[in-house]
Amino acid sequence: MMMKLSKKALILALICMVCCIAACSTHKTKNDPYKGMSAEEIYTKGRKAAQAKKYSVAIKDFEELEARYPYGQYTDKAQLALIYAYYKQGNSASSLAIADRFIRVHPRHQYVDYAYYMKGFVNYHENFSTVYRYFPIERSKRDPALAQQSFDDFKVLVQRFPNSEYSRDAIQRMIHLRNQLAQYELYMADYYMSQKAYLAAANRAGYIINNFDQSEVIPDALVVLVKAYRAMGMQELANDALATLQRNFPEVATKAKL
Repeated sequence: MMMKLSKKALILALICMVCCIAACSTHKTKNDPYKGMSAEEIYTKGRKAAQAKKYSVAIKDFEELEARYPYGQYTDKAQLALIYAYYKQGNSASSLAIADRFIRVHPRHQYVDYAYYMKGFVNYHENFSTVYRYFPIERSKRDPALAQQSFDDFKVLVQRFPNSEYSRDAIQRMIHLRNQLAQYELYMADYYMSQKAYLAAANRAGYIINNFDQSEVIPDALVVLVKAYRAMGMQELANDALATLQRNFPEVATKAKL
């Protein structure tokens, strides 16, 4: 008698389980906001959400499009849109990861230049992150890693896609970044001078002159070079640096009283 009851209970449990699964499946299908939508329709939905600055919604839409339609022009568009949506959401890591993936998977895509641009753009803005806005740090003293990465990203874009619609903006940002990188080198050169590490100071100043020839800190780098060479007893090299300074930046030479 007990055995028969156990079998009945087991059968009832199985029936209940199947009913629950079916009910859940039906409920999920009824509440699927993407049911019957084409790739174009999901993309349009995501784009409208992004335009309304609802980036979390847009990200969900674009990711759902990619999951349901792994291939196609709207999938590519969604992947590119995800780069920007994640950036605006404040998730720079995901934005950069998607940009890298797009470049790797679609190296010859007609819009791959946008992915290259966004890599530089995201790193550029990370370089001036919330930390720097709320806790100001002199630009010359900032860790140059992000500035260098952004500069390199933009450089790849400009070299590979000189006619890209994004290249002009990238070049302008590169000029800004070059000045920041040069200022950091000058900061290090001044630091070495203060520590009487004259050879290291001269090397840093020389690096600025050779690699940032149009930077606004070139005159200051020449001043460091003159002082460092004099401190090391290299008078001929000091005179050459001073002559270059006097010829190109006479006001700075006079002010420095070299």
